[in-house]
Amino acid sequence: MQRRGSSTSGMLFVVATPIGNLGDLAPRALETLKAVAAICAEDTRHTRQLLAHFGVDKPLVALHEHNEGDAAAPLVARLLAGESLALVSDAGTPLVSDPGFRLVRAAREAGIAVSPVPGASALIAALSVAGLPSDRFVFEGFLPAKANARRERLAALAPEPRTLIFYESSHRIEETLGDALAAFGAERRAVVARELTKLFETVLDGSLAELAQRVGADPNQRKGEFVLLVQGAGDDADAKVAEGLRLYAKLKEHLPPSTAAKLAAELSGAPRKALYGSE
Repeated sequence: MQRRGSSTSGMLFVVATPIGNLGDLAPRALETLKAVAAICAEDTRHTRQLLAHFGVDKPLVALHEHNEGDAAAPLVARLLAGESLALVSDAGTPLVSDPGFRLVRAAREAGIAVSPVPGASALIAALSVAGLPSDRFVFEGFLPAKANARRERLAALAPEPRTLIFYESSHRIEETLGDALAAFGAERRAVVARELTKLFETVLDGSLAELAQRVGADPNQRKGEFVLLVQGAGDDADAKVAEGLRLYAKLKEHLPPSTAAKLAAELSGAPRKALYGSE
């Protein structure tokens, strides 16, 4: 296996694994997993099943959000001693809403070469089929679990001109769509990508109002793992309405709705009717 960096230290490989379809494991990823001394895994039980499918028998080291701070130092010591290690998450590309940042940073600070082995990523897979502008986008990961914090974050993102990408869970997708509708407006284009590369994969597109209705009406569309994509505030008029909605949401916490809409319209330049009629 090709090495970079110190001739005496090992290399840390950041290896992407399938997000559903096992056929998506890249040949170089499989070669790497077979060649390293050990594999650092977010969930060793999950990774052991993946390795068994491909006939790979390697020691596994648990590396998750609760132990990464303590586990990084001994793993770096192993790398400095000449062992090469692989880092994987449960699915997709490590560090993308998954553990691994502390280990990668510690390895780089120690002068150890860190090499990516690219492959599946749910956010890129969803973006590639969404039909939304893909030249510029923002990945926000998971929104806050608490409703007020989630709504505040969405309101702050309403004027963002780039395509927005979020991860969401099955027990919050319906609430998140409702909050997105309130923050961005009923007509904003969006896509709900569910269970990508898996048996029950679905990709729904339409306005936020349409998607909220479709997901709310069909229990099957509330199962699995989700990527939510929302088109950015495109032109100046869209941006004004998005900013007006953000201001209106904050002001109506302290003022009557009609007064809040009037002030938000004056401050943002958005039509008052677009704000007051958004509920």
